[in-house]
Amino acid sequence: MRIASRAICLIALAVCSGTSGTAAAENGAYESVASLLTNYTKSERGDEIIIGGSSSGTSTVTKSTGSLFKEGSSSLMECIVFAKRSASGLDMEAPCTSTSSAGDKLFTLARRKIGDVTAGSTGEGKSEITGVTGAYAGMTGSSTYKIDYLSANRAVSISKCEWRK
Repeated sequence: MRIASRAICLIALAVCSGTSGTAAAENGAYESVASLLTNYTKSERGDEIIIGGSSSGTSTVTKSTGSLFKEGSSSLMECIVFAKRSASGLDMEAPCTSTSSAGDKLFTLARRKIGDVTAGSTGEGKSEITGVTGAYAGMTGSSTYKIDYLSANRAVSISKCEWRK
């Protein structure tokens, strides 16, 4: 009887161990390039400049590992930008929403302390995933990005991101 009990326990353990692989976390990385149209308003307030407005455009995955982000896939991007420029530097935050062609949404918060938002300027920052919907459900992650501001209220951003689910 003991041998039978142990055999059943071992079989159960083997079955549970075999199914744990399907529940294992998935992770990956991707790089993307975004082309944005900016619409910023600036207000000078003594020794600081307050900047607010929006950025919108598209983002395309240029390199990817893992199953969530396919190379060549594109999404729409909408960001609300709020920044303060003072003698101590830039303090910028931009909550953004990226919507895939399937309608899945990725909510992020970009932060940056260096650079500017005027034509000819550049800056580097970090972005954190703050929420997800659809195929992205359960995903977390972060990115580093570099943005270049061009003339005619245009900007281009390159991101390197890591995610886990």
